[in-house]
Order: sequence, then C-alpha cells, then structure tokens
Amino acid sequence: MAVFRMDEAELTMALRKIPIRRVMHRDNLFLGGDRELVLFCGAVAFALVFTAQELLAGIVGVSLWFFMLYLLRLMAKADPKLRQVYLRQLRYHPYYPARSTPWRVNSARQGNQYS
Repeated sequence: MAVFRMDEAELTMALRKIPIRRVMHRDNLFLGGDRELVLFCGAVAFALVFTAQELLAGIVGVSLWFFMLYLLRLMAKADPKLRQVYLRQLRYHPYYPARSTPWRVNSARQGNQYS
C-alpha cells in the first residue's frame, strides 16, 4: 500500500496575480484639473474673448483662464474626484439631514418629530 505525503508547499494554493492596468482607473483629468470643469472654463474664456473682440476682454479672458486653471489644479491635487463627491452630496442631501451627534438632547418638538 502506497502512502502519499504532501509537503506544506503543495498544500497551500498559489496566489494568482492579475495585472491592474493604470489606464482603467486613472483619474479623468485634463491639463491637471477635472476634465469637464477645465473645458467649461476654457469655453467661457474663449467666448468672452471672441465675442467682445476688445483688448481688455482679451486680457480678462486669458487671466480668467489661467486663474481658473490654477484653482482647478489645486482642487484636483487635493482630491481628483471632488466634483463627483460634491454632486453626490447634493443629491443625497434630502436623505441625510445634518445632525451634530447621535447623543444630542432634542427638544420636545424635535423628539416628537422622529417617533
């Protein structure tokens, strides 16, 4: 009668390695800021410059573009998904009213509201 002995290495299952491609979960940024906001600000600056067709409007439009691009880059550096988080917070606002703490003592009117 043959006795088969397996060592510890054969009993453990080898972990499977799956490569995660960077392109599939990279943040959607353009010129360092959120893609939609950067393109919208560029369109507004472009419209301001070419509809007014004055030197002052050109200076204001270009300075507006660079200032907004700087702010959008700061925002994307802090959190690349900040715009999506903010829009989701606005959508969920009716469901999650602001409460300071679960142990807050409510007034009689507030206590009756939730019972």
